[in-house]
Amino acid sequence: MTARDTTVRITSGPVLVDGPVVVHGVDGSVVRSERFVTAVCTCRRSKIYPLCDASHREVRRATGSCAPADRDAGAE
Repeated sequence: MTARDTTVRITSGPVLVDGPVVVHGVDGSVVRSERFVTAVCTCRRSKIYPLCDASHREVRRATGSCAPADRDAGAE
């Protein structure tokens, strides 16, 4: 990996990062994206988390909010 400036754009949905990018999860997982721009999920509803799959769009339509989901809710 080379040192360079990284541009991050914050929108009402995911965080958009100029790529390629490596995302390190708090659980130790590592995801690499070679895309020109990578959408990193901030609502935690994505089926391909930590990358965005636009799941926030359905939630916004249903509730009017894009608040982060509690991924551990109901799990025991």
